[in-house]
Amino acid sequence: MAEKLRDTSSSTTRNAPRTPKKDSGVLVIGLGRFGSAIAATLDRLGQDVLAVERDPDLVAQWAGRVALVEADATNPEALEQLGAREFPVAVVGVGSYIEASVLIAGNLVDLGVPQIWAKAISAEHARILQRIGAHHVILPEADAGARVAHLVSGKLLDYIEVEDGFTVVKMRPPKETQGFTLAQSNIRERYGVTVIGVKSPGIDFQYATPETRISQNDIIIVSGHAELLERFAARP
Repeated sequence: MAEKLRDTSSSTTRNAPRTPKKDSGVLVIGLGRFGSAIAATLDRLGQDVLAVERDPDLVAQWAGRVALVEADATNPEALEQLGAREFPVAVVGVGSYIEASVLIAGNLVDLGVPQIWAKAISAEHARILQRIGAHHVILPEADAGARVAHLVSGKLLDYIEVEDGFTVVKMRPPKETQGFTLAQSNIRERYGVTVIGVKSPGIDFQYATPETRISQNDIIIVSGHAELLERFAARP
């Protein structure tokens, strides 16, 4: 028999959260630092969110701030009872307890949730989640470490790896591009990367065109494969 779920979303706090629409909302399981950041941000952006947490202390902490149900998501009957299969997106924010993370992700796969995002704490954990059917696996610490390494090692001001090595960076322009238009400097043909935007001091961000002229004090947004971007950023 399924455990009894405790819905805390009807708290009498002043700004009570919305009741999520299951057919368009996001189910966030686990309210640790990762899951709570996702739930709070989605709620602030106006997205429908239902959080699931089994720790009474975290439930008490978040009650009234987001729509929240106290339940053990490792129990498939509990997920059935709260209507998990009706959500188009679910996020498994449980990472520290690998067994619980895998059980929850597996339950969501069995329920046929269309998009499952899951946090992993190691490469092995990530592989297990991918093999059981999680659609997107995030390694927050590894991703953050790789990003910081790129930022401290050169001229990159920001670094976002999108997928399969495709990356977008924010950087200062190499000297050889300064004073020239993108057509003149021929960056794409010479380096295999694409300048997609330019931010000049005191001027709003502008999407790049062949006629865009790069100046010394500009910040440029460049996309391409990570290795090619690293070579381009290493130019003096």
